[in-house]
Formats: sequence, structure tokens, C-alpha cells
Amino acid sequence: MSFRSRSYHHGDLRATLLQRAEVTLRESGADGLSLRQLARDAGVSHAAPSRHFRDKQALLDALALSGFERLAQVYQGAVVPGTFAERLHAIARAYLTFAIENPELLAVMFARKHSPDSGAEMAAAVAQAFAVPMATIAEGQARGEVAAGDPMRIGMPAVAALQGLATFVGSGFVTGENLDELLTDTIAQLMAGLRPRD
Repeated sequence: MSFRSRSYHHGDLRATLLQRAEVTLRESGADGLSLRQLARDAGVSHAAPSRHFRDKQALLDALALSGFERLAQVYQGAVVPGTFAERLHAIARAYLTFAIENPELLAVMFARKHSPDSGAEMAAAVAQAFAVPMATIAEGQARGEVAAGDPMRIGMPAVAALQGLATFVGSGFVTGENLDELLTDTIAQLMAGLRPRD
């Protein structure tokens, strides 16, 4: 049985294309993605990807959705018992690792160029991805450890700080040996800003 018939029979062509697209994304960035090249890499006709992705933007949207789904799983795996600071540190470490390992995917995930068609689905994926951090902040608020306010607005500077740290590591501006120390310092600064004011 050929790869082509196996893909169609088992309905896994879409998953195969997404996996191959992520490899290309890592190697060549979003500019290197092409539906025609993906078809060649997957050993299917050049028209086959269009059955799953209308165009390159639809492929990028699918990659972003997949990325947010994976990020949700990463956060779920980072849930630990302990103080708010300990839980925040575990969540931050998980995000930082994901960001360092997937910089090209992260750029696609947070691009503002998603097609209008993906609006509701993308918003739901983002909400699901950040459910654990938002719940952690809300729990911290309920216990008086975090200032009152919208958890999303409170959490956004933390994500921005971690993304900046990941960018520094990815660019070589900061070495990996200092990462744990820098993360600890970043969390300490975030905690100082999150505490309720007297």
C-alpha cells in the first residue's frame, strides 16, 4: 500500500502535513512554508493539501491552533502543589521551555495575521491554553496573595517578561547556563509587582 492511499484511508494526511509543516517552520521559518512543497514532502499530489488547508494562511492558522493546544498540555503538566510563588515558578518554567524550544511556532501563534475565519476557534484555543495560569492567578487573588483585577491583564506582563527572556536565550544574548538564575530573578520581580498594596 502506498503512502498516499494509507494517508487517505486512515485520515491522517492533515496530521502528517501539520507535522511536516512544523519541521519546515523550524528549519526555514514561515516564509519557507509552501503547500506544494509539503505535498512533495508527504508524497501526495500537489492538490491534496488544499483538501485540508485552503491556502498558506489556513495552514499557519492550523499550526497556531496546534501550538496553543500543545501549550495547554504543557501548562497542565506544570501544575504542582505549593505556594503561589512555587506554582507560578513551575508554570513560568514550563512556558519558558516551550518558548525556547519552539520560537518559530510561537511567532506564528502570536501573529496578528490569523484569518478572520479562525477568530472564534483561535480565541477558544488561546483561552484554553492560558486556563491554568489564569486559574492560578485567580486562586492567588482568592487567598490574598495577588492584587485584585482581571487575571488576564495581570498575567500579560508575566508572559511578556518570559517571552523576552526566551528571546534573549534564543538569540544568544543570554546563555542557557544562567537561565535558572534569571528565571528565579524574573519570578521574584513579578511576585513583587503582583502582591496586593497595603
